Amino acid sequence: MFIGRELSELTMTPLSRWELNELLYYHHAMSQLAAYLNAEGSSLHARIVRELESRGPVGGDGGGWDHASAPIYD
Repeated sequence: MFIGRELSELTMTPLSRWELNELLYYHHAMSQLAAYLNAEGSSLHARIVRELESRGPVGGDGGGWDHASAPIYD
């Protein structure tokens, strides 16, 4: 279960002010639903991807015995 701000609140907030876990969560959710997104949803997803790319690598080290290779956003 995601604990964070709802998408309806976040759409009124500039992407630069979204937390990393929010960007990662909604990117993952929209990726899973990509075939069903309308033009507005696809546009928001593209903007989320650009914001994630502008922030640089996430996770970065590929994981290890003591930590996951993927960031935990949930």
